Amino acid sequence: MESQKKFSPAFSFELFPPQTPQGIEKLRLTRQQLAELSPKFFSVTFGAGGSTRERTLETVLEIHAEGHNVAPHLSCIGSTRQNIHSLLEKYFQAGIRQIVALRGDLPSGMAQPGEFRYASELVAFIRQEFGTSFHVDVAAYPEYHPQARSAQFDFENFKRKIESGANSAITQYFYNADAYFHFVECCEAVGVNIPIVPGIMPINKFSQLVRFSDSCGAEIPRWVRKKLEGYGDDSESIQAFGLDIVTDLCERLLNEGAPGLHFYTLNSADLTSIIWQRLQLPRHIN
Repeated sequence: MESQKKFSPAFSFELFPPQTPQGIEKLRLTRQQLAELSPKFFSVTFGAGGSTRERTLETVLEIHAEGHNVAPHLSCIGSTRQNIHSLLEKYFQAGIRQIVALRGDLPSGMAQPGEFRYASELVAFIRQEFGTSFHVDVAAYPEYHPQARSAQFDFENFKRKIESGANSAITQYFYNADAYFHFVECCEAVGVNIPIVPGIMPINKFSQLVRFSDSCGAEIPRWVRKKLEGYGDDSESIQAFGLDIVTDLCERLLNEGAPGLHFYTLNSADLTSIIWQRLQLPRHIN
């Protein structure tokens, strides 16, 4: 973890673009609550094949207009170089200087990935077209991507993203800190010394957590899964237990030198704010 200790801790929150007027108002309230914690930036997700392109753009520009740092997600699967360049140009002209560059999922019914196959190609394209104008984050998978052919293949793919010009990485969420520590050790062994920020998913609903985890390859430790199953429909106990689990995880990560935390908020401030308070994190970190 020595490579990570040299970076100042940075804390950030992920949001997704709402689909309804009610969702837009809810997100504004959530953002207002989270902004009081002074995160380094907000990130905004980008649907499969650009399915939320316009809503992502609108949300990003609104957050930017409020005076917050914002990092749009940009998924390249199903996109063309022209489409990607156009969107990057809009962000650049708006004054946005950070991008989360992702491969993304192939939308249902789409047979071909488009002009980009991997996130490393997207990173290379950003550098080719815009030089160092953007700080580029990429995804990391301490427990490996669910579609990876092997652990080594997945790690080599991550390494290619860094070699293509990525500045830092945000991990998929996990509940096993040792997986993160091992991943960082593998990076250090091959000279990859960029910030690798752990992704943190607060536990709200058990069924939701299982669905997300099964789709993205994040492991729920058996003892945690069994404990959550035992609570049944007792949402209060699920959240209380989840808060203890996630707070302990965050404490261990930060104590060992993780360069911050990236919270997957699911457009809700409550659980993230409680974890923040328990950790006694600073409110002014920019």
